[in-house]
Amino acid sequence: MSKNLIEVPPVHETGKGAGRVMTMSTIAFTLMFAVWLMFGILGIPIQKELGLTDEELSWISAVAVLNGSMWRLPAGIIADRIGGRKVTLFLLFATAIPAYLVSFADSYMWLLVLAFLVGFAGNLFSVGTTWNSAWYSKERQGLALGVFGAGNVGASVTKFIGPPLIAATAGSTYILGIQGGWRLIPVIYAVLLVIVGVLTWVIVPRVDRAPGSSRTLRQMTAPLSSLRVWRFSLYYVAVFGAYVALSAWLPKYYVDNFGVDLTVAGLLTATFIFPASLLRPVGGWMSDRWGARRVMYFTFGLMLVTSGILMMPNGFITITHPDGAQTTHLHYEIQLVWFVILVFLLGCAMGFGKAAVFKHIPEYFPDNVGSVGGLVGMLGGLGGFFLPPMFAYTKTWSGFPSSTFFCVFILVAICAVWMHVTIHRMMTRATPETAGLIEPELEAAT
Repeated sequence: MSKNLIEVPPVHETGKGAGRVMTMSTIAFTLMFAVWLMFGILGIPIQKELGLTDEELSWISAVAVLNGSMWRLPAGIIADRIGGRKVTLFLLFATAIPAYLVSFADSYMWLLVLAFLVGFAGNLFSVGTTWNSAWYSKERQGLALGVFGAGNVGASVTKFIGPPLIAATAGSTYILGIQGGWRLIPVIYAVLLVIVGVLTWVIVPRVDRAPGSSRTLRQMTAPLSSLRVWRFSLYYVAVFGAYVALSAWLPKYYVDNFGVDLTVAGLLTATFIFPASLLRPVGGWMSDRWGARRVMYFTFGLMLVTSGILMMPNGFITITHPDGAQTTHLHYEIQLVWFVILVFLLGCAMGFGKAAVFKHIPEYFPDNVGSVGGLVGMLGGLGGFFLPPMFAYTKTWSGFPSSTFFCVFILVAICAVWMHVTIHRMMTRATPETAGLIEPELEAAT
């Protein structure tokens, strides 16, 4: 054992085998993210089979997101104490069980329970963040975390493979006696989870880096009292929580409002998921080059513009002329192509913003990445839990499907105002001689 410990370099230096850690953690995170959000596609045939309402359907995705968020803080702390490898392996194998059982669900309550258990998959984010941070030096953490975070693209996997498989296997009997259609997808995911778990066990270094192994729980959670951490968390609700919610909600939005079939809806949703995931490394590079504060300004500005247009309901704008003798009706409607473009731009902004929020966590909290990243990730994920039911209820209350984007607009507006007020207060306290010196503090505060 002592020999193994000698072979492992200090925690904050890039260690031999770091590339294997990044590769396998990213593959595992991509798969787990696909499992976590699979009800975004599966929910549509499930709704038809079980006769669910929109509100009931929204809760199936919501409880999965809830369980994939609420344990991120303790999961990050545990990974800090015992190492990310052990926790990753546990989550991969443990999630395979409820994923397989989903294929047998035949009632709404049974689906709710299994969706909640499948949600454990979402907690891998804080574990992987801690795991990669421990294996890379500060100079390379940005890239490593950006590549790992791009595993969010897993949200699009079910959008691609789900509809064709569901259509091709409907009514057939396939693996282990499981009926085809939507029930085949969770079986495939369960098998893949076991395979990736075995590969992770074999490929990554056997000795974990655990930067929090020598510190008490109080020491590890001390930074959570900082308002800065909670501000990060609210920003992450806007750029990640809304991303998770829209990833699950958009397929149904496309089917209901544009009359496309499930396959096309999945592909169109992928045009939102891909930039929101794959541009995360670019967002990290932008944050390194221009600062996270500027990237967040750009992110919130673009999100406000796109969601502000998308939230406008289709209909007529009536103009009454001064003489009262004539009125003009102007028809307003966002066509499918413009809707897709705006949602694509919204996804780009979220991709940049997710990286910018996490830019400073390993830099300013190097020994507390698990706890700080866990809290930020937890609250961001909880945003993905609250938003889908909010989308459904605001639609029912207002009668406008576009109220979905009104919720996003209000959330982003609150974040943007809080960030700007914070920056303005810090700048007004600075003198011309010290303004340049507090730039690092400004970056950290935002």
